[in-house]
Amino acid sequence: MIYSIIKRTAQPKNLFFLGAALFLVILVAPSMPGQKRAGDDDKPLYQDYRGIQIGMAADDVRKKLGDPTDKGDEQDFFALNDAESAQIYYDKTKKVMAISANFLQGAQNIPTPKSLFGADLTAKPDGSVYRMARYPKAGYWLAYSKTAGVSPLITVTLQKID
Repeated sequence: MIYSIIKRTAQPKNLFFLGAALFLVILVAPSMPGQKRAGDDDKPLYQDYRGIQIGMAADDVRKKLGDPTDKGDEQDFFALNDAESAQIYYDKTKKVMAISANFLQGAQNIPTPKSLFGADLTAKPDGSVYRMARYPKAGYWLAYSKTAGVSPLITVTLQKID
């Protein structure tokens, strides 16, 4: 029985159609909408948090976000409201090297995976979600994390690639 299936499939006519189908998949799949994944050659969709970008001076960050709740040479903590906070990390030259924004239930304008990566993400069975993409040409990586539970914590992180 197996021999007859192999014999039928291996006929030149069937091999031609199989080859043509594979050729179409290879040709069409990269251009299908929603199929592009973030990676080395992509320009990041998400480039700043509230106007704060990697490489920005600490004084400019404080002008945009106001006085930090906790101010330091290496890090500022901003409690923007009851549902949103941010930590901004600085290098030795007092330039932004990392941004970590935290959103609780009730926060406004929470970035979605689609706004960050151009596609929705599939949640794990417990409801949590995680994705990280590196953008070497832009000089940083981007991560999205959503915890499980009825009141999830969403964290969006941008960090300079050394």
